[in-house]
Amino acid sequence: MSDYPIFDGHNDTLLQIYQNDDFLHTDFFTERETGHIDLPRAKQGGLAGGFFAVFIPNKKKKIAPGTKPDPQLPKPLDLAYAQQATMAMASTLFRIEADSDGQVKVVRTADELQACIDDGTFATILHFEGAEAIDEDLHALDVFYQAGLRSLGIVWSRPTAFGYGVPFRFPSTPDIGDGLTDAGIRLVKRCNELGIMLDLSHLNEKGFWDVAKHSDAPLVATHSNVHALCPTPRNLTDKQLDAIKESDGMVGLNFATGFLREDGKWDSDTPLDVMVKHIDYLVERVGETRVGFGSDYDGARVPEDVGSAAKLPNLIQALQDAGYGDELLQKITHQNWVRVLRKTWKS
Repeated sequence: MSDYPIFDGHNDTLLQIYQNDDFLHTDFFTERETGHIDLPRAKQGGLAGGFFAVFIPNKKKKIAPGTKPDPQLPKPLDLAYAQQATMAMASTLFRIEADSDGQVKVVRTADELQACIDDGTFATILHFEGAEAIDEDLHALDVFYQAGLRSLGIVWSRPTAFGYGVPFRFPSTPDIGDGLTDAGIRLVKRCNELGIMLDLSHLNEKGFWDVAKHSDAPLVATHSNVHALCPTPRNLTDKQLDAIKESDGMVGLNFATGFLREDGKWDSDTPLDVMVKHIDYLVERVGETRVGFGSDYDGARVPEDVGSAAKLPNLIQALQDAGYGDELLQKITHQNWVRVLRKTWKS
């Protein structure tokens, strides 16, 4: 067991399995030379688990890891296609759990999450990165919750029936477009009732403030950084960070270089001190109990020094070199995620 078991706020590993005909779900148990996460490298790097995102790619278009995103907003997806892809990726996670011989668990409660961290079971949370698979009557939301959904992003940058996201332009403000639709407000309230965590990453600023107004849960951005340090609309303004602090919410540091660097470049030759600078800012702005990691592994180009889960100790060492002590590292690596989920989930 690592001294600092790391629970991660976001990865796109399910997408890589879904899109790659040569990457079966059983390959998750074998160390690979490509991608960022598999179980052997997770164990090497002290990765105790994370939010496993269901991200629905556009039809007939594969997204290679590290590809610079399209700066324009994609078009919405149709419900039938979105539900088919969502069920395929969710099924992949459940099959990984079933074939893991107890090594992997899909957790549905904070107690289950804490128990997995304590005993070394790899803990996964089913997360939807965008609500395209949810109908406006929210019938599918109830079904997916019963299946294990515990975290939901209202959008991934493209618009949905519920709200609007941000493009990947640089530099830019997140104050782009309209806020939540009426269906989006109903979605927020139903997620509160069920205890599904709402993820504000990718949501535009008006949508962020609509969630802040209508939600009674902590405000959480699972994989976003500091707009003042890297002015992409995917990052959070000081005003947004202050609202997250006031709600006792959470921010997960995104490892994607284009959301870290002040020049917005997608360059893996990015030093770890850039990541530490964002962590420093977040800790100062929102507090020690409200910061964690949200790597975006298997979905983005990340600094070479954290180029897979096996290299996560390099980031821990960089934080230690910057003066982060044991108590604070325990919070940032996993305790803060457990805390905010206890406040959000119903069990």
